[in-house]
Amino acid sequence: MVEELVAAGAVLASAGAVYTMTAARVVKQYERGVVFRLGKLLPEVRGPGFTMIVPFVDKLRKVNMQIVTMPVPGQEGITRDNVTVRVDAVVYFKVIGPAEAVVRVEDYRFAVAQMAQTSLRSIIGKSELDDLLSNREKLNQGLELMIDSPAVEWGVSIDRVEIKDVSLPETMKRSMARQAEADRERRARVINADAELQASKKLAEAAQQMADTPAALQLRLLQTVVAVAAEKNSTLVLPFPVELLRFLEKAQQPVPVPQPVPVQQPTPLQQPVPPSAPVPPSPPEVESSVQEQLLPAAAPLGTDPEGADSRRE
Repeated sequence: MVEELVAAGAVLASAGAVYTMTAARVVKQYERGVVFRLGKLLPEVRGPGFTMIVPFVDKLRKVNMQIVTMPVPGQEGITRDNVTVRVDAVVYFKVIGPAEAVVRVEDYRFAVAQMAQTSLRSIIGKSELDDLLSNREKLNQGLELMIDSPAVEWGVSIDRVEIKDVSLPETMKRSMARQAEADRERRARVINADAELQASKKLAEAAQQMADTPAALQLRLLQTVVAVAAEKNSTLVLPFPVELLRFLEKAQQPVPVPQPVPVQQPTPLQQPVPPSAPVPPSPPEVESSVQEQLLPAAAPLGTDPEGADSRRE
């Protein structure tokens, strides 16, 4: 009798040990347990720690409640300004409803990944290249809203979405590099022009002050000579007085030429006798007779025969 009791106790202990090993479950701190009894979901979600289920009747499914980091494969698309780009992103999400994540979707990780890819392609088509490069915060918020809307029904909450990289074609990279270089050159030219303008204004003010005080110009020349002498050059530079230059400028000015006095035209009575052809020399007798003939003719004109003879001589 005692032996039978001992044997029965051993059998019960063994059965209890087997039952405990079969029914006992341990849920970790970052997990939650969803129990299906005969295929039906129990409303109670098992928390972390030790829990028991009915062997061969209940089935416990553990759900990870940690934030999951899921990289989104690079998606190629054409932006609104017709530029082909390849965009990579990463999604951070976590499960907030263990029962919904198990019941409403077959694989919530795969579902979130597919939704992230389609949303990323949609964002690429709606955005311009400048937005993808410089306005990523707004695009990240748009992606988060697009993915989070269907994910809430799956018991999943999207923590945030980040665009990692935007890959451009090589031709576009070269074009952007040329554009950036041209923009830098333009800014450099504007800065140089402003500097030259300010320097010219200062030089004009300095020249005006030196023109008002010639002693300042002489002092500047002496300072220049001292600076050149300090460099130990073999060439000696001597200042040239500015006053001497002004004197030379005045000396080189052209002398005014007097205007010619207009000559009064002779009257018809005073018309000069046109020169006649050369006459061969004649004997003295012929010359004297010619003079006697000319003197009476010139007398009416108010001329003096003697004066005429003296002028001719």
